[in-house]
Amino acid sequence: MHRTLLRAKLHRVHVTHSELDYEGSVAIDGRLLDAADIHEYERIEVYNVRNGERFSTYAIRAQDGSGIISVNGAAAHKAKPADILIVCAYGSIDEKELAAFKPRLVYVDEHNRITHTRNAIPVQVA
Repeated sequence: MHRTLLRAKLHRVHVTHSELDYEGSVAIDGRLLDAADIHEYERIEVYNVRNGERFSTYAIRAQDGSGIISVNGAAAHKAKPADILIVCAYGSIDEKELAAFKPRLVYVDEHNRITHTRNAIPVQVA
């Protein structure tokens, strides 16, 4: 049996551009893609923290170190500059691989610069 698990996450990236008249996708700073191990043209799920919108698209590589997060095409209706997004990629994991599996979680500052990475989400109890 296979299970679909969170494989990679870019947590709270800030939208820098929203380009309606552009072929659809989300352009993401190449360093962020590399840190999260998200490949160009890979399917991503995008969650907008500001307005609750959720959509699927694919990643394209923006210039390394640019801080660019550009939401393009029809998805530009769902995210505007200054919105905060969570970008996720999922993968199918065989049951035998579950015990050793660790996701790649990348956290950024307000300029989309990496602040730290983790391989687990800390549980917070209120």
